[in-house]
Amino acid sequence: MAGPEVGDPAPDFTLPGVHDGERRDYTLSEYRGQKVVLAFYPGDFTPGCTRQMCSYRDHFDEFEGVQAVLLGISPQDVDSHERWIEKRKLPFPLLADSEKKVIDAYGVGAPVLGVRRSVFIVDGEGIVRYKHVAVIGATFRKTDELTKVLSAI
Repeated sequence: MAGPEVGDPAPDFTLPGVHDGERRDYTLSEYRGQKVVLAFYPGDFTPGCTRQMCSYRDHFDEFEGVQAVLLGISPQDVDSHERWIEKRKLPFPLLADSEKKVIDAYGVGAPVLGVRRSVFIVDGEGIVRYKHVAVIGATFRKTDELTKVLSAI
């Protein structure tokens, strides 16, 4: 499945997640009226993902400055996410897609890793306005690139 393209409605979903020690379900449509960054990543506690998410942590005020919500999504469970948030002091929710239903809906599944490092930006109407799916997951989209897109929405 190819997943949504820029200009398509973002597939809605509900996933369990954790933020600030609070576990709850997160539904994409609850963020209507806000810009949302969906950052799909292969795994908690891995070197590349740690660099990516810590970069977003270190520049989190820039996401807030463009009124954007950041949600990290990976196949690990909420327990793993909670430990990783605690260890790395991540200031945004991490969602658990252990059944890979959302990963499949967005067309970002990958052999071995389970998910390709990918970013989707969804506008306040629920439309995909930016999409980047890495062929090789070693690199990630930097905050300044994402906030430039977010500023234009």
